[in-house]
Amino acid sequence: MTDRTWEYEGYDASDERLRESLCTLGNGYFATRGALPECAADDVHYPATYAAGCYNRLTSLVAGRRVENEDLVNLPNWLPLAFRLADGQWLTPETAPVLHHRQVLHLDSGLLERATRYGLGGDRELSVRQQRLVHMADPHLAALRTEFTLHGPGPAELVVTAALDGGVTNAGVPRYRDLEGRHLTHVHSGTAAPGTVWLRCRTRTSDIRIGMASRVTAGAPVLDAHEPPRAVQRTRLRLEPGTTVTVDKTVALHTSRDPAISSPLQAALDRVGAAPGFDELLGPHLTAWAQLWRRAELEVPGEAGHILRLHLFHVLQTLSPHTADLDVGVPARGLHGEAYRGHVFWDELFVLPYLNLHFPEVSRALLHYRHRRLERACAAARAIGRRGALYPWQSGSDGREETQQLHLNPRSGRWLPDHSHLQHHVGSAIAYNVWQYCEAGGDAEFLHTKGAEMLLQIARFWADSAVWDGFLGRHRIRGVVGPDEYHDAYPGAVLPGLDDNAYTNVTAAWVLARTLQVLRTLPEPRRRELVERTGLDGGELERWEEVSRTLHVPFHDGVISQFEGYGDLAELDWDGYRGRYGDIRRLDRILEAEGDTVNRYQASKQADALMLGYLFSPTELQGLFARLGHRLDEETWRRTVDYYLGRTSHGSTLSGLVHGWILARCRRAEAWAFCQEALKGDVADLQGGTTGEGIHLGAMAGTLDLVQRGLTGLETRAGALRLDPVPLPELSSYGFPLRYHGNWGVRLRLEHRHLDIAVSSSDGLPVDVHLPDRAFRVQPGEICRLVLPD
Repeated sequence: MTDRTWEYEGYDASDERLRESLCTLGNGYFATRGALPECAADDVHYPATYAAGCYNRLTSLVAGRRVENEDLVNLPNWLPLAFRLADGQWLTPETAPVLHHRQVLHLDSGLLERATRYGLGGDRELSVRQQRLVHMADPHLAALRTEFTLHGPGPAELVVTAALDGGVTNAGVPRYRDLEGRHLTHVHSGTAAPGTVWLRCRTRTSDIRIGMASRVTAGAPVLDAHEPPRAVQRTRLRLEPGTTVTVDKTVALHTSRDPAISSPLQAALDRVGAAPGFDELLGPHLTAWAQLWRRAELEVPGEAGHILRLHLFHVLQTLSPHTADLDVGVPARGLHGEAYRGHVFWDELFVLPYLNLHFPEVSRALLHYRHRRLERACAAARAIGRRGALYPWQSGSDGREETQQLHLNPRSGRWLPDHSHLQHHVGSAIAYNVWQYCEAGGDAEFLHTKGAEMLLQIARFWADSAVWDGFLGRHRIRGVVGPDEYHDAYPGAVLPGLDDNAYTNVTAAWVLARTLQVLRTLPEPRRRELVERTGLDGGELERWEEVSRTLHVPFHDGVISQFEGYGDLAELDWDGYRGRYGDIRRLDRILEAEGDTVNRYQASKQADALMLGYLFSPTELQGLFARLGHRLDEETWRRTVDYYLGRTSHGSTLSGLVHGWILARCRRAEAWAFCQEALKGDVADLQGGTTGEGIHLGAMAGTLDLVQRGLTGLETRAGALRLDPVPLPELSSYGFPLRYHGNWGVRLRLEHRHLDIAVSSSDGLPVDVHLPDRAFRVQPGEICRLVLPD
């Protein structure tokens, strides 16, 4: 294995789902899991293809209730390519001896290669080598090359069957299998030309039309045989010992969601008909990947760098420049599986800061997804009697709340109420991303139009949610859930929700203050248009100013309280539970299965109050608390970090990332253990089976941003790059390019306590750099070298 490949040696059925997720290939438009083409979906294998933004809604009967869920649809499977000797059974790892198996994901080129040797009995063996790509230059194409080599005495006849399978369902997550998963209907297939077949279908309720066409070429005639709901092609190959025979399969995919589309099927047929052969397809695909790596290269040595490169690969496959042409959000589990039903959460909070400095056009498109659903968010706020915009915790096709009403605890087998829709802080995450994008890219046009409108409506919601408490002399936000999803109610309470979640209140204050700043600096024509369109008046602005300074932030025992009353909860016997269960990341499920609830204890799933230290630099966070009338000195923050470190089970892949980020600045010696947790969360499947249901895109992108912004202290603020590097011995060498305010030629490199800041001579734009103790300007063609303290 090299730092440019990700490899698996040997076949292990128990690892297949994990490998399929981590070997997924995609291009930002669609992605296909890294399943073996000869294997059908079963308890071991799960071949699946997903197109960005392709959702469908179905109703299921769960625990005596009719429940509606929207899912990212598993599209027709284009992979199937089965083979057998003319007188034998179909060859799979479950039906024949696997004498050798190797799978290699080529990160530089976006190619998946597999080599398997099957025992055929006697002295004969069949070697199967495949190369697969999902085209990065043409987002509607994919291709599979298969090479068969016979070893042993005498020739043999090999039967090969290729198919497009429209009989698939959404069945990739075991705990969802009681839910309806048959999303495709009206499946039809046919033949277009010799060697080319097609399949069309549509989703059952969203009525998205899907067209797929496949062309197979081999060293023998290819015959069509349709077996609804599959379009099938067959060929018979004569294999001579030691010679190799090649079968190529080229596939095109279109949906009715595509821009400039009339007939998805005709578009797919036209595209596959015009597509060149595998070798010719490879050239532009490799060029497109080379261009991506040039913009996003991250140089980190060792194991950490190897994993970071895999993380970057999957971010680029899910959110590529092709995404900029689509109406899609950030799917929390990538386009790699069906966990979370393909929904869009707050994970963009961890993804966009990376994209902003490499692919700002993609960030802008992802923010457009949120703006297009602003009207729906305003309707959601009105439905609970408030003004402004209430964005959903889980979003899908049209921006309504997609959070499930019930969730299954696999430990107890019980379906339980789900109150995570009360995580209203998702609005603050969207506002934060608007501001970060505009600061990094200098996109005043977006900030003055769509960005300002989203900020205004999110601020309006927070101001209208704040209730004055005369006893405290403070505004309060009641009945919410913070990032720590373990706590959704007070012990014994009839209604869900918590009061004055510190993260929610502080970020709400930030949104209000930042929106006021934006409104004050808007050009007068833009400000007038916005005021007229939204009905904003001066009285609202006065209230925003007041609320932004008086929101209640609870404290107890000299630390920030996660929410009002957190300090009054019981202490958990952490050692006892670890002794009994070992892995207690999902402490909520353990306690519920015992008839208990985490709501009774000072125990958090993930960083909640500590998330503030992830979003804001120490100086900015101190300023926010000062605006709210609190002094947040270093000692108070250290005590707060220590307090929650011992009370967090890290049941989210984001938790290690946030803790590593924070500890790198306040308790450096302990930071690396959490950074490793974030790095290995998916590749080592630390959550026990979840990676096979889809990668954790936020955590992957967050590890990239840990190097990019966390270790460098990089902020894009007030027209300057602000740097405050923190040495972390285990990540003491790194380098990466940046795109900043239209300047493509900025590069940072740290090596042996020397930080180089270079600006390419080709851009012609100087860059202002601010350090904690000085400021300077780097001219085009210059390299500025800084010596960092130990």
